[in-house]
Amino acid sequence: MAVSNNITAVLNFFAFLCSLPIIGAGIWLASKQDNECVRAFRWPVVLIGVLVLLVSLAGFVGAYWNRQGLLAVYLFSMAVLIILLLALLIFAFVVTRQDGSYAVAGRNYEEYRVQGYSDWLRNYVQNSGHWSQIRNCLAVSDVCPGLAREYFTPDQFFQGHISPLQSGCCKPPTVCGYTYVNPTVWVNPVNPMGDVDCNIWSNDQSVLCYDCSSCKAGLLGNLRKEWRKANTILIITLVVLIWVYLIACSAYKNAQTESLFRRYKYGLGDDDEKDNEGEEDDAKMVGECFQTEKINLAVVEAFSFQKKRFRDLVQQLVSLGRVGGGYIRRLI
Repeated sequence: MAVSNNITAVLNFFAFLCSLPIIGAGIWLASKQDNECVRAFRWPVVLIGVLVLLVSLAGFVGAYWNRQGLLAVYLFSMAVLIILLLALLIFAFVVTRQDGSYAVAGRNYEEYRVQGYSDWLRNYVQNSGHWSQIRNCLAVSDVCPGLAREYFTPDQFFQGHISPLQSGCCKPPTVCGYTYVNPTVWVNPVNPMGDVDCNIWSNDQSVLCYDCSSCKAGLLGNLRKEWRKANTILIITLVVLIWVYLIACSAYKNAQTESLFRRYKYGLGDDDEKDNEGEEDDAKMVGECFQTEKINLAVVEAFSFQKKRFRDLVQQLVSLGRVGGGYIRRLI
């Protein structure tokens, strides 16, 4: 295996390792209660991570067994996946850039307005078909019932750290002036006209504020918070993947150059190159044959040189004979 292919194999191992945090981040996102109810956000990251894993394995096989065609497919596929991951990160950053949260006096948690989020997210949750499925999913989940098992007094609840989803769906807006009974039971609003959600609130545990605008805003708040955390991991992984890909491209070009040099050095044609690709022993044997041929040529050249010297010597003797004969004739 050529040096360049060794480098490519090692780089593909790093690409394989990079796929693991992508898959992990995707599984973490998919396991969240809000993402369980928002199907569109569940699996894109996991899918990209699995594809990166498979492509990196294909690249490792191509590099280890010197399959240039498979390496070319690997480089093309990895470029597509890097572009897809980059596009997903840019999209996630753009749609989660705006924050609809606002502070509430006397509360340790925040409340949320759907108008504070991006148009794309707002349109998604306000679509009646989408929200109907999301609402039914939230109603049977443990998002709100879990609060009643965690907080028992008003002070505990007001100073607690509840999620955006729980803040928007499990209680009425603070502006309504409801009196706390427990985290999911509130009575006697003093300002029922303070917000449109005040009249939507119900102590029915299957209704609560699941139809409120604040619940939609809380869902978006959860999505924003979770995607911001996942984006940090994905950005670091993307930078490493790009670095690995650029070095792999350089190594692939070097491998092509080595192959071309070997083909011309040993006089191999395209078909011979394909037959002997990756077979270093055959290449060595061919080299030894050509080395033997070079030795034979050297012997022939040496013999020709000695033959020429002998011919020159004979000619010199003949010339001396002629000179000697002429001298003898003059003496006579």
